[in-house]
Amino acid sequence: MSLRALLYRRPSEPSALQVVFDQAIYPVRLRRHRQARRYTLRIDAALREVVLTMPPRGSLKEAKEFAQKHGGWIAARLKRLPEAAPFADGLEVPLRGEPYRIVNRRGARGTAWTEMDESGRRVLCVAGEPPHVDRRVSDFLKREAQRDLETASRAYAAKLGVPIKRVYVRDQSSRWGSCSNTGVLSFSWRLILAPSFVLNYLAAHEVCHLLELNHSLRFWRLVKRLYPDIERAKAWLDVHGTDLHRYGLSARRRVSEF
Repeated sequence: MSLRALLYRRPSEPSALQVVFDQAIYPVRLRRHRQARRYTLRIDAALREVVLTMPPRGSLKEAKEFAQKHGGWIAARLKRLPEAAPFADGLEVPLRGEPYRIVNRRGARGTAWTEMDESGRRVLCVAGEPPHVDRRVSDFLKREAQRDLETASRAYAAKLGVPIKRVYVRDQSSRWGSCSNTGVLSFSWRLILAPSFVLNYLAAHEVCHLLELNHSLRFWRLVKRLYPDIERAKAWLDVHGTDLHRYGLSARRRVSEF
């Protein structure tokens, strides 16, 4: 085992702690980071959990004190998260920014597809028994996201004359997209829920990182040239981005009350 691994290893350290505030118990996940210089708290909107990042030599005692000191902040931020919306029959879910109502067609063949009903409303049809609805809707949306993001990314890459090694779609919680120095792009599948101009902006953004692995003025000029409607997309994400993380989440509570 390397010296660094021995230095940071905490074999008996718990992975989480609890914060008590206003007659409620809030689980807090602990995370050590070798580049951290202080204790920080953040809310993982996708998982609806609190994450406390500790410096390499930070103590569990200090972490508990820091988390408890910010109990009010934790409670307020979790309360502000939109209510979880598991995929189920009757739920209205956005697809490319347009509302679709999930309809479970138990006797139908296939998995999931979209159509217009007799009233002219958009519906997302799901075959099979009710317990399969959540997974089939999730799989459908991820396939649609893969297709749209692959198409958009490769179109923008062609305009810049740069190669893309691969496009991945994942359930990223901390960012909408990322780019590696090997030419691999990764995106959150939840972008398929947003209007197309948002997805296209993120695709252009990450493609520009193939030339500029930074957020310098030069990078932003390149993005603006490739996708001029930056501000509209960023404004939409600022207002509605957090809401996208609630879809497909279990409704189980992460807070215990006395």
